[in-house]
Amino acid sequence: MDLVIVESPAKAKTINKYLGSNYKVLASFGHVRDLPPKDGSVRPDEDFAMSWSVDSPSSKRLSDIAKAVKDADTLILATDPDREGEAISWHVLEVLRQKKVLKDKPVQRVVFNAITKKAVLDALAHPRELDAPLVDAYLARRALDYLVGFTLSPVLWRKLPGARSAGRVQSVALRLVCDREAEIERFIREDYWQIAAKLSTPRQESFEARLTTIDGKKLQKLDIKSQEQADDITAMLEGASFRAVSVEAKPTRRNPAPPFTTSTLQQAASSRLGFGASRTMQVAQRLYEGIDIGGETAGLITYMRTDGVQMAPEALDQARKAIGAEFGERYLPEKPRFYSVKAKNAQEAHEAIRPTDFSRTPDQVRRYLDADQARLYEIIWKRAIASQMQPAEIERTTVEIVAENGARNAGLRAVGSVIRFEGFLAAYAIDKDENAEDEESRRLPEIHEGEMQTREKIDATKHTTEPPPRYSEASLIKKMEELGIGRPSTYAATLKTLEDRDYVTIEKRKLMPQAKGRLVTAFLENFFERYVEYDFTADLEEKLDKISDGQLSWKEVLRDFWQDFSGHVDEIKELRVTNVLDALNEELAPLAFPAKEDGSDPRACPRCGSGQLSLKLGRHGAFVGCSNYPECGFTRQFGEAGNGENGENGLDGDKVLGKDPHTEEEITLRSGRFGPYIQRGEGKEAKRAGLPKGWAPESIDIEKALALLSLPRDVGQHPESGKMISAGIGRYGPFLLHDGAYANLESVEDVFSIGLNRAVTVIAEKQAKGGRGRSTPTALKELGDHPDGGGKITVRDGRYGPYVNHGKVNATLPKGKDPMDVTLEEALELIAAKASKGGKKKPAAKKKAPAKKATTAKKTTGAKKKTAARKEE
Repeated sequence: MDLVIVESPAKAKTINKYLGSNYKVLASFGHVRDLPPKDGSVRPDEDFAMSWSVDSPSSKRLSDIAKAVKDADTLILATDPDREGEAISWHVLEVLRQKKVLKDKPVQRVVFNAITKKAVLDALAHPRELDAPLVDAYLARRALDYLVGFTLSPVLWRKLPGARSAGRVQSVALRLVCDREAEIERFIREDYWQIAAKLSTPRQESFEARLTTIDGKKLQKLDIKSQEQADDITAMLEGASFRAVSVEAKPTRRNPAPPFTTSTLQQAASSRLGFGASRTMQVAQRLYEGIDIGGETAGLITYMRTDGVQMAPEALDQARKAIGAEFGERYLPEKPRFYSVKAKNAQEAHEAIRPTDFSRTPDQVRRYLDADQARLYEIIWKRAIASQMQPAEIERTTVEIVAENGARNAGLRAVGSVIRFEGFLAAYAIDKDENAEDEESRRLPEIHEGEMQTREKIDATKHTTEPPPRYSEASLIKKMEELGIGRPSTYAATLKTLEDRDYVTIEKRKLMPQAKGRLVTAFLENFFERYVEYDFTADLEEKLDKISDGQLSWKEVLRDFWQDFSGHVDEIKELRVTNVLDALNEELAPLAFPAKEDGSDPRACPRCGSGQLSLKLGRHGAFVGCSNYPECGFTRQFGEAGNGENGENGLDGDKVLGKDPHTEEEITLRSGRFGPYIQRGEGKEAKRAGLPKGWAPESIDIEKALALLSLPRDVGQHPESGKMISAGIGRYGPFLLHDGAYANLESVEDVFSIGLNRAVTVIAEKQAKGGRGRSTPTALKELGDHPDGGGKITVRDGRYGPYVNHGKVNATLPKGKDPMDVTLEEALELIAAKASKGGKKKPAAKKKAPAKKATTAKKTTGAKKKTAARKEE
C-alpha cells in the first residue's frame, strides 16, 4: 500500500476516488507546524536557526500519518504545486523523520495543476524529489515575516500604545491605503464647464458633438473655468452655423485578455460579482478541490494561486474545440493565442486559472453548484474561452465640425463606434472596472463631409474635479501586483490582517484607513521609511523569487536584511516619545487638527482658548489633548474630530439626555479621549458607559443611554447549572457570561434582546468549540487514574501549549514532546515534580501565598506580552 498526503479533506476525498485499494489518502489539514509566537523562534545569532511548534489538532493528525506510514510501502507527498504546498510536504517529512518511522521507505513528491483523474494519475507516474530551493524560499519568507513582526511590533507598542502590529507586506499595503487617503485630503476641487451641441443631419437624425476648440485655441479639460466664460461660448454657438468638415471611419481590432491569474480573478469577481478577495478564494478552492458532477467527482478549475497566463497545450486544443462547437468556426483564430505577464516579478510557474474540461459549460454544471460557485465558474470559463477567440472588429468614426458666427469660430467633435464583428465579446464582454480605457460606445448617424448640420440645443454643464477614488480590495490587489508587493497566495490574507487589526474598514466596498492605521503608517514612514518603501519591498520579493529559482542563498538574503534592520531598530528604540509626537503632529495635522471653516487656528484649544492641541499617547492609544494640562483637561479621540468646528466628536460640550427615573441623577452624553460616552451622576461615584462601535452620538437618546448604563443585563438562570447568564459589552465586543465562561454575540443589539433559550444555545456552541473565558480545555487523551489519590490524569491543550492535568495540578510537557505520545508514568513524574514546586497549594504555605501569587502574576504578564506579537500573514 502507498500512502498519499494532501492538504485538505475535500482534496483527499476526491483523489481517493481516482486511486485503487493500493492507496490510502490522508489530509494534513494545511500546515502542520509553525513558528511559535514568542521570542527566539528565529535566532539570527545561531545562523537563523528556527524552532517549530505543532498544535494539538496537527499533532493528532501527524500521529495518524506516522501510524499509516509504518504500514505503507511508499510515502507520496501530493500537496499543492506552489511554495506553500512544497513547505507543507517538507514539514510533514521532517516530522516523520523525527519520529523515525520512515526508515528506508521511498518518498516521492508529485504535483498536479488540476484535480482530475488523468492529471492525478499522470503525476503519480512522474514523481520527483522535494524542491529544495522552493522550501528555502518558504523558510526565508517565514523568517523575514517573523523577524519584522516580532522586532518592529514591540517598538510600536512602546512608542505608539494601542498599535497592534507591523509586518513586511502588511505595512506596505497599509501605506498604499493611507497614502491614497492623504492624497484625497490634499486634493483641491476645481469647477469647470463642458459644452456640447446637439445637432441633426439633413436626414433628421440627431447626434452630439463636444467643443474642442474656440477661436483657434485648443481646449483642455479645465480651460472653461467660469459661468461667464461658458455663457459667452454658448451664446456664440447658439448663433452659429455648423458644417461637417471631415468624416473618418477607421477600423480597429480589440484583442481578448489572457485567462485569469489570482489577482485578475479577484478583480473581476469584485467588479462583476461583488465578491471580496477572501470569498473569491474560498469559492475557487471548492471548485478546484472537487465537485460531484452526476456521480463523478472532479475538480472544475485548475490551481487558483498563480500569476501565470499560459494554458497547457491540451487545454488549448480543448478550448478551440469548444469555441467551434459553441460559437462557430468564424470565431476561431488560425493559431492558438499565447500570452506573457506584464506584472512586476511575475514567476509564471503555473498555468492560468482555467476550466479543467472546456466541454463542461456553465449551463451544464450549474445544477451541481451553489450560487457562488456557479457565478465564479461562469466567468472563469468565459474568460478562458474568450482568450482563444478572434478579436472584436470595431469601426470607429470621427466627425470634425466647424461652427462659425461672424468673426468667431469653434471646433466640435463627434465620436462613435460600431461593432462589425463581436469576436471574443460574444463570450466575455469587457467590463469598465477591468478596462478603464473602454468608453461607452455610441453609434453615429450617416454624416457626409461638407454637409450643414442643424443646431437643436447647446448644453453647458458644470463639473467639479474629483479626487482619486479610495482603493477597493480589487484595485489594491492590482496595485500591489503592479508594484511587485506580495504574491498570489498572500493578497487575501494581507487584506484580512489589515481589517482584523482595525487598521482599515471596508465601507461600500472601499478601504477606509482608520486613525490607528494612519498613526502606524505615519510612524513607519518617519522612522522606518526604507522598510515601507514600495521599491525596497519589491526588490526583496525579487530576491525571494531568486531563492526559489536556486540563484541566491536564503541565509545570505536574511543576513543582509537583518544586519541593517536590527541596527536601525536599535537606533529607534533610543528615541524619546516627544520626538515621535513632534513628527506625528506635523505628518498627521490634517487628520488630528482639521482646518476650521472660519479660518481660525485649528490647534487652538476649544475649551481654554490659550492652549495648543497636540497628539498625546495614552495607555490605549493616541488622543488629542491640550498643552495646558492639567489646568485644562480637554481631550478628544484621535481621528474623530468631526468638522473641526468643535473638539469633542461633534459634541459642543456635555449634552443632557434626561434623568434616571430611579436615582433622579442627570444622564449626559460626553466625549473623552477614547470617544463619546454616557455618564450618570457626577464625581467618583458616577457610572459611565462608552458608546458601542457603530452607534453615532447623534442617535443616542435617554432610552438608549439607560439601556447602556443597565449593563450587564441578567438574561436568566441556566437550566442545568442554575447560575445566572448575563449579557454585556466588553473590550472585544458583545458577550454572554455564564459561570466564568464567555461566549461572543454577533451584534450589540443581541445584548439587549437575546432570550434565555438562545443564550443557552450560544453558550453550548461556544463550549463545544473550546469557548472563551475560564472554561476547561478539552482533554486530548486520558491516561488513567492516579495510583495514590485517584482521579483521572489527562493530557490537555492549553493557551500556552499542551500539559498534563490531575485535579488542580497542571504540568507543562517538555519542549518538543508529542502530547499523544505521553505515557501514564511520564505524566506521574511531571505531576509529582510540579506539586513539589508548589503547583498544588499546601496548608503550610498559606502565609506565603500572596507573595507567590504576585510573582506568578508578574511572570504571566510578561508571558502575555511576549505572546501578544502577531505574525504578518
